Amino acid sequence: MSSQRAGEAANRGAADASAPSIGFNIGLPHEQEPNAYSTPDLTFQFHYFAVRKLHFAIRANALVVFPGGFGTLDELFELLTLIQTHKMPPVPVVLVDQSYWTRIVNFEALAADGMIDPADLNLFTFANDSEEAWHKLVKRGLRVGTRPRGYPSKFR
Repeated sequence: MSSQRAGEAANRGAADASAPSIGFNIGLPHEQEPNAYSTPDLTFQFHYFAVRKLHFAIRANALVVFPGGFGTLDELFELLTLIQTHKMPPVPVVLVDQSYWTRIVNFEALAADGMIDPADLNLFTFANDSEEAWHKLVKRGLRVGTRPRGYPSKFR
């Protein structure tokens, strides 16, 4: 599943439950439009990847990452780096489809070769379906409610 389709699936699930859903779209010349399932007043169009990523990071209570390409890898590694370097509070990170992620990124080799601390392998976990992902998020301390000082408040 592409990251665009995964985002659409999340927005559609919220829409099916009559819940508001935010959309952060990046304007690309030939590819992507905001999906029809995000709440119109909560759908934002970004020109720059860095600004979009910043808005994701400052609002994240968790990160669930589905298989994707360069943009997905960029966002995953940026958030892991921010957590690793204590530039943002830790949030649960779940990578969906362990066989995909371990095939494209050799996390164990990064630790074995000293590129990351072996403890950094604990910054994320794997899940193979949505139910397992939810359980991992909760087990890893998914927080809801008031955000820490300096963070935007969540949608009410």
